Amino acid sequence: MDPSTDPFSPENVVVIASGPLTGTGVPLGSRYEVITKSPLNGTLTSANSGGVFGWKMKKAGFDAIVITGKSETPVYLLLTDGDAEIMDATPYWGMKTGEATDAIIRDLGDAGARISCIGPADEKLSRIACVINEKTRAAGRGGIGAVRGSKNLKAIAATGTQIIAEADEERFNSVKEDFRKKITENGIDQALHHYGTAVLVNIINENYILPTKNFQSAHFTEADKISGEEIAKTILKKPKGCYACIVQCGRLTEVDGVTSEGPEYESEWAFGADCGVSDVKNITKANYLCNDLGLDTISTGATIACLMEMAEKG
Repeated sequence: MDPSTDPFSPENVVVIASGPLTGTGVPLGSRYEVITKSPLNGTLTSANSGGVFGWKMKKAGFDAIVITGKSETPVYLLLTDGDAEIMDATPYWGMKTGEATDAIIRDLGDAGARISCIGPADEKLSRIACVINEKTRAAGRGGIGAVRGSKNLKAIAATGTQIIAEADEERFNSVKEDFRKKITENGIDQALHHYGTAVLVNIINENYILPTKNFQSAHFTEADKISGEEIAKTILKKPKGCYACIVQCGRLTEVDGVTSEGPEYESEWAFGADCGVSDVKNITKANYLCNDLGLDTISTGATIACLMEMAEKG
């Protein structure tokens, strides 16, 4: 691709790829990557997400997808057992990510399908828009969702029954077991299981490297109120993991009668310490809202924190 290509032009390329270990049951190995030219910084960027979509994409028979051009009308891509089909997404355009995900699965009549989706922020070409899979997992950075929006690609639906096989199953299982033992013996899996990635809030704060008040400071005096420990005490329903993950660091949470996933460590500091906010429920509601709209929580929180400092300084 020409380095001078406008990120929002039809010539921009989007690559969506799962790694060779995705779907094999290797611990922590259920990711997928989105690579494109970023409208936020004008250079190549990649965003990574977990959950189930990467595994389901491989079950549909695809290791990678390369997207170019632009559709004249909203579409989504249906991947099924080695076949790729472009489908009409006009009914889903304008929907939030969760609404669109439910609607596509319902219309397909396939409860096993998994959806990578964009929301209203992506459709409006926000440069901090992300891609959401399974309603709550984000490939977050660099405005990759806005590039999808510029191509009128609302979603990718993956379903299938392809076998993900190893060349040497016995040897592979032996290595896989070694991985499991190292993770378990290290003990980090227990901390992440009980408190999620937000277990890092207190640790990083104690080391004076927690972004606070637009990173004017690196220490937040109320960090304990937004920590993984606080989440576990107040709003956690249960841990949740990516495909075949033994750690399950994801957080299924409930605030004001709404159940969803998150927040992760990054969302905690972005909406919390970086904005001077110590109410974990409000941070979590902001996280939910970003997932619905298709906004990257890190960029959104940091943008708000920057605006707060600018306002303070006139």
